Amino acid sequence: MSLSPELLALLVCPRCKGPLEYDEAAARLACAACSLAYPVRDDIPIMLIDEATPL
Repeated sequence: MSLSPELLALLVCPRCKGPLEYDEAAARLACAACSLAYPVRDDIPIMLIDEATPL
């Protein structure tokens, strides 16, 4: 199962408020501007800066 397009349209990077790109294979939401990736666990995006990893 993947994230719904409606949810993806609402989500932005918590750090810079920029757009996110969903990488379903890696289970993460990536922000190109901040070079951070936010994990997606059990179809729930973990939108905490402390949980983000560098791209």
